[in-house]
Amino acid sequence: MKKFILSAFADEAGSAVSEQIKALQENGMTHLEVRGVNGKNIVDLTLEEAKELKKELDDGGISVWAIGSPLGKISVGDEFAPHLDKMKHTLELADILGTTHIRMFSFFCPKGEAGLCRALVFDRLGKFCDEAKGSGILLCHENEKGIYGDTAARCLDIHKNFPELKCVFDPANYLQCGQDTLKAWEMMEPYMEYLHIKDVREDGTVVPAGMGSGHLAELITRYKKIGGKALTVEPHLAVFKGLSELENGEKTKIGEFEYESQRAAFDAAASALKDLLA
Repeated sequence: MKKFILSAFADEAGSAVSEQIKALQENGMTHLEVRGVNGKNIVDLTLEEAKELKKELDDGGISVWAIGSPLGKISVGDEFAPHLDKMKHTLELADILGTTHIRMFSFFCPKGEAGLCRALVFDRLGKFCDEAKGSGILLCHENEKGIYGDTAARCLDIHKNFPELKCVFDPANYLQCGQDTLKAWEMMEPYMEYLHIKDVREDGTVVPAGMGSGHLAELITRYKKIGGKALTVEPHLAVFKGLSELENGEKTKIGEFEYESQRAAFDAAASALKDLLA
């Protein structure tokens, strides 16, 4: 099978950048989807801290595939202006870190009221897109539980109205929203940019890739056929520091695939992907 760029949320292996670099190196991965940096969220780094991070990653032979930002991961009822400022800052961080991808979201809506939030969500997404225009940086929307774009139908609504927004396809999140991943793929394929490697069972329990109901092997094959470039491992196999802060509402279920350490969980997730690619 074609060689992909292998990336990961290495903050699940350890909070320190040095731990993340070591985990990536020892698992044969060359890229990072950067999210947590020495206990801080990536978007909260100063420009000087970003330059220091870039040097440390360069020294370790690691490139940044994407900024795994929390942009758009606030409620539609929250004040937007400070969040837009953070988005502008993240564009600067992306430039320093040498990446052309920013992962983002489409705002949490009250349960059952996504349709009522559409106009406000689209206004905000439009402002995000306006800021990114001409920067050479792709904004990549991830389907996340509880946001406007949590179902395939609403993600399609977003991409049709904002074709400049690319798709980060997270199969586990679709399953946890009652979506069939293969049907969701058929809808998202024209907008695909990259794929998150995370799998769950029908009851929502997170398991290593290929052991759940996400059809990961088939999705990777389909991704390859359209010229897909990158796969980002997102383990969620152990309760690492900060997981609760990344989720809103219903929490991820973690079953028997819970490991004695963050690093052990990360290694298991990386190994599961390699098995799928073998």
